[in-house]
Amino acid sequence: MSERRSAADSVRWQGFSTRAIHAGYDPDPQTGAVNVPIYASSTFAQDGVGGLRDGFEYARTGNPTRRALEANIAALEHGTYGRGFASGMAATDCLLRSALRPGDHLVIPNDAYGGTFRLIDKVFTQWGITYSVAPVTDVDAVRAAIRPETKLVWVETPTNPLLNVGDIEAIAAVAHEAGAKLVVDNTFASPYLQQPLSLGADVVLHSTTKYLGGHSDVVGGALVTDSEELDEAFAFLQNGAGAVPGPFDGYLTMRGIKTLAVRMDRHCDNAEKVVEFLSGHDKIEKVLYPGLEDHPGHAVAAKQMKRFGGMVSVLVKGGIEDAKAFCARTEVFTLAESLGGIESLIEHPGAMTHASTAGSLLEVPANLVRLSVGIEDIDDILGDLENALR
Repeated sequence: MSERRSAADSVRWQGFSTRAIHAGYDPDPQTGAVNVPIYASSTFAQDGVGGLRDGFEYARTGNPTRRALEANIAALEHGTYGRGFASGMAATDCLLRSALRPGDHLVIPNDAYGGTFRLIDKVFTQWGITYSVAPVTDVDAVRAAIRPETKLVWVETPTNPLLNVGDIEAIAAVAHEAGAKLVVDNTFASPYLQQPLSLGADVVLHSTTKYLGGHSDVVGGALVTDSEELDEAFAFLQNGAGAVPGPFDGYLTMRGIKTLAVRMDRHCDNAEKVVEFLSGHDKIEKVLYPGLEDHPGHAVAAKQMKRFGGMVSVLVKGGIEDAKAFCARTEVFTLAESLGGIESLIEHPGAMTHASTAGSLLEVPANLVRLSVGIEDIDDILGDLENALR
């Protein structure tokens, strides 16, 4: 098996953008190539039986492009170990299978990504795993949901799609008191805005498809931790189950990460102006955004986030048909699932990304619309929303 992906040796810079551009890879000593090469090789020559070159033997087990990506993401999260996966859900599956056994229990948010809920509710419960639901906004409720057999507390913050905010430091303390580990899905914030390991989380999860890749052209996932024990468990399943990203996926994701800081600032700039516009609109019942001072999680978000992100959710007046009509009328905003790309996207969670939560404790409001605010010119973004709501 290829050597453990530690970011410790590759981090020589304090600045986020410098890390994003340089961590995980130095220019090739032979050619001077400043970008990580795409190592399109399924296997690697050995110097005698068992004589691995830099730890590489077979591309499912390890690939130089993937290793560079893993070290890069770990460095951005101020973590020690990083592991890359073929999708965010592959990373989620690896984490759950590594940490849970039949009879174990986990706590999940009452507002979470539909794919995460579907995997836990429809698959892991078949293998004797149980779960409880608690709002991430209520530390006491999280504490009350923990049982003696609880092994994981799962948090999204901000949550998908209602943009609720959990106090990572406080929830970490509650989880650790009970002997459980805290997992934070940091996809919405990105490591540019929030670094959960520094706040006490044991594992950070990303769908790298979203803000890290940033261009809607590659699917991937990642796990980052400071625990050698956890990383070894992740490595075993990463190799054993094989849901790994290809080298071109790794290259595209690293290419996106290089501009993460400047993109996130533009996403945040645009989102703040969208929030200001929608907050005063007579067709909008409510705007959900942690940057609003009257948002219940504003103070916590201000404490643990650099800015408030590029995701905005709204409740549309009139109900489900009006919400769907709003989604159908936009032109700059593309009606599509996913988020975090340079282009603005709009969706109806109840009928799209969160359809699997229907009838459950995680069911989303029927008049909810989720906006992933892109980096287009703000006048075009606002004009598009104005026309769609007219």
